[in-house]
Amino acid sequence: MTRRTGFSTRLATIAAVVALAAFGGMTGCTTTSEDADTTDTGSEFQQADQEEVEVVEVVETEIVEAVVLDLQTVYFDFDKANIRADARPVLRSNGDQLRTSGAAVRLEGNTDERGSEEYNLALGERRAMSVKQYLENLGVPASQMRTVSFGEAKPAVAGHSEEAWRYNRRVDFQVR
Repeated sequence: MTRRTGFSTRLATIAAVVALAAFGGMTGCTTTSEDADTTDTGSEFQQADQEEVEVVEVVETEIVEAVVLDLQTVYFDFDKANIRADARPVLRSNGDQLRTSGAAVRLEGNTDERGSEEYNLALGERRAMSVKQYLENLGVPASQMRTVSFGEAKPAVAGHSEEAWRYNRRVDFQVR
């Protein structure tokens, strides 16, 4: 048996009274001298079986503040998996946010459409692993990160030109 706080005890008492009143309302409002039972306290309510009374228990909940992360995509050069100079500040910002929040993230490696499906899946994985290693070097625990490669399957921009392809060679951050 757990000890209840004053508020939850009052709330449980009110809930029990409401449940009994509702039960009494379901059985009918008219009584005759034959079916009117009283308890030892002289109550006019009929005594209900234990299994017929629904017990309402109040559970105290904790309000959790949602953390919004602004994780940016990292882009790569054609046929490369090394971190570009312009991606380093982005990864430092992403790393700071991940370390502070403790959020788990999926690093999604992507490629443009050039190359075979097998080659692009492997390149996407190398890109995701490169980002993971860089973030680990910045102090993000490996346990917070998981990698996956989509290869060419999820282009960010449709098209068959360098203008489209440069946005498809990337690693996206998906908070899990």
